[in-house]
Amino acid sequence: MTEKEDRNHPAVSRSELWRISESPQKFRYFKDNPEEPTPALLFGQVFHKLALGPETFDAEFIVAPEVNRRTNAGKQAWADFLEEHADKTIIPVEMYAQAREMCDALYAVPFAKKLLNGSREVPFFWTDETTGEACKCRADCLNTNYSQPIIVDVKSAADASTEAFSRDAIKYGYDFQAAMYSEGVTLGIQQKPLFVFIVVEKNPPYAVNILQADELLLRRGHNLLRELIGIYHDCKQT
Repeated sequence: MTEKEDRNHPAVSRSELWRISESPQKFRYFKDNPEEPTPALLFGQVFHKLALGPETFDAEFIVAPEVNRRTNAGKQAWADFLEEHADKTIIPVEMYAQAREMCDALYAVPFAKKLLNGSREVPFFWTDETTGEACKCRADCLNTNYSQPIIVDVKSAADASTEAFSRDAIKYGYDFQAAMYSEGVTLGIQQKPLFVFIVVEKNPPYAVNILQADELLLRRGHNLLRELIGIYHDCKQT
């Protein structure tokens, strides 16, 4: 299943349920009015594709050529480029170079490379046992080379230190993500996984940190999952 097919699947995703934490009204609005990716979101997509699925990168993205669009020749060259690559997302060369350097730093860490030696971008679909709602997730990597399977999630961050990322985990709902993915994967493979974050800084020297979600983080995330999917279910019913 492609990422686009996964996004179009009607089951509710982690990002959609996280929107409900702001308000059901915002969830409904943005469901009906999808946003264009912000530069930060686009960068995250580029980095993830290079890190996890570089073999299909060229099918989805294209680096913008350096043309002088103030000249007639440059305007024509740009128009021809847009027409030729209308089915791809155009990114600036600086964005590509930064994401590429981050990936090089990521795979230069032996343990990170070992953790990512598994199945990439694996979709899971399940029915929530309490509400009966259809759920989905897409694991960056599922590593089954050890006695206990490991969900590996790759993040980019301004600060990859343990203290800073722990704050980000609460702010951006990474605890909720870890709990939701763990539940879906457990039901899918009938074995409870570990959940590990690999965090790569966005600026040189692109420091890398590897953190395992502990029981306290997962418990908090599970409580959030029960709360948000409960709101989602109640809104659908009423």
